[in-house]
Amino acid sequence: MSDLWQGSFSLDKQLGLKTTAYSQLIAEKMVWLSGMLPYEQCAAVFKEIGERFIPASSIWRQTQDYGERLQICVEQQRQQVSVERIVLPDSRYDHDQRKAVSMDGGMVNIRGEGWRELKVGAVFDVETRLERNPQTRQLEEMAHGVNLHYTAVLGTKDAFTPALWALAVQHELPTAKERAVIGDGAARIWNVAEDVCPDGRQIVDWFHAVQHLAQAASTLYPDEEDTKSVSSGSEPTKTISTWDVFTKLSPFYINVTSRNWRSISETHQRRMQYLAFREERFPIGSGVIESGVKQFKQRLTGPGMRWKADNANRMLTIRAAVLSNDFHALWRQAA
Repeated sequence: MSDLWQGSFSLDKQLGLKTTAYSQLIAEKMVWLSGMLPYEQCAAVFKEIGERFIPASSIWRQTQDYGERLQICVEQQRQQVSVERIVLPDSRYDHDQRKAVSMDGGMVNIRGEGWRELKVGAVFDVETRLERNPQTRQLEEMAHGVNLHYTAVLGTKDAFTPALWALAVQHELPTAKERAVIGDGAARIWNVAEDVCPDGRQIVDWFHAVQHLAQAASTLYPDEEDTKSVSSGSEPTKTISTWDVFTKLSPFYINVTSRNWRSISETHQRRMQYLAFREERFPIGSGVIESGVKQFKQRLTGPGMRWKADNANRMLTIRAAVLSNDFHALWRQAA
């Protein structure tokens, strides 16, 4: 790796790049790496692989300076595709690539405020591939999220919704013939969904759904194999639907949880048609966004990390671009 780094010096001389251009190149590498690792680890990587001593404080300063520029660029892009300004083409020209959007949240420690919610959204393509069903042992087409792109906001729904909408427009979610929203049962998820993807399939994550009834299902029907499958969190079979189990267990469910079953059924029944969603080749799990949230938290919630709100939002912009493989394109746009 050090040979590659040294090679960049030779290439610099061969191309006759100016010092400022080379400094920009180094700054780009610093900021990209800071989106992957804490600043002290970035300095260690430069020293070990690049054979260059760059203090962590220098990497931090570059990240703040250029992170602000990247954030401004992203904000300008969001304004250009706001709901008030964008005009979608006629639905006759919608494309055939199935798309999905998912969202969830985590917590970040902000100085002077304590723990604040981090909202993360992902837009991705949905593709299928043949896999062996562990229950039936048959080869089946299973849906997966690919080409993942992220956005993240430290703020309210009013700040998050435009960010997710801009990501959706950028990656052609509104013009997909088939699209879906996947999330847990939280009301805030579906409120945003109505703004970003109002006519898409709405799918409550299978594993979130079954965990509320797993204990009740195994208690009431300990000898029914299909119910054991539901209780264990296994994915649905052709012989029983989750909603069938929910309906059978509803009286018991009210007693053991003291929750309003009528409200749950009226709110989420249409979002729990898992066999139908499978036939339509959509994922029924929210693993994409749960993994995404963990990746954001990995960078922002390490041991002892506390952030100023502005610095956290800059890092969220950088981290989202890095995870989405869009960083270098965004860097050029900001330049």
